[in-house]
Amino acid sequence: MSHGELDVLERQLEARDPDVRLMLQVRDDTPGAFEALVQRYQDRLVGILYHLVGSLEEAEDLSQDVFLRIYKARKGYRPRAKFSTWLFTIANNLALNHLRAKGRNPAVPMSGVGSDSQTAMPIAQQIPSREPTASSQMRQIELSEIVREALNILGEDQRMAVLLNKFEDMSYAEIGEVMSRSPAAIKSLLARARNELRERLGPYLAAGERGTERGSV
Repeated sequence: MSHGELDVLERQLEARDPDVRLMLQVRDDTPGAFEALVQRYQDRLVGILYHLVGSLEEAEDLSQDVFLRIYKARKGYRPRAKFSTWLFTIANNLALNHLRAKGRNPAVPMSGVGSDSQTAMPIAQQIPSREPTASSQMRQIELSEIVREALNILGEDQRMAVLLNKFEDMSYAEIGEVMSRSPAAIKSLLARARNELRERLGPYLAAGERGTERGSV
């Protein structure tokens, strides 16, 4: 794209995506803008990361690292896609790197993941803390155990595609941007994932239907 085309794209994104406008306020150091952005995405981000990494504590640590990276990159921010696409691209890369590191070293610590320790603390203080009520957090983001187990049979890419499609209602093109795949590749990835989930969840769903029938007799 030429500079003129990029400028037009930025204006279009700013006009139709309120989160792009909010991120531009973060870039300009508008008071309260960063905190508002975190509030909008924190629970959604933690929910998806939880289903990717399988640990609420690690998901929250990764979520904080996503926001730290966004904050540190704010001065160079130029919108090229929806804000959520940019955020979940960062989250996907961090989660995959974490899972690979965890596979090599299961005891890998999460403190200060991928961030400069001298700059992380002042910025982290601007990220609103989550209430330390694990049970309420789990209720908000936890799928039923059977569905979680079914998701775990999927590969990392399939799981991310399913989560973005289901929870963020992203299109094939948007998921493709996050995962650096073509829309056709994402469509195929999701089709395979749905087939695998259907096979795993089939007996569970059938049992539920039989139970409903018995209850209605």
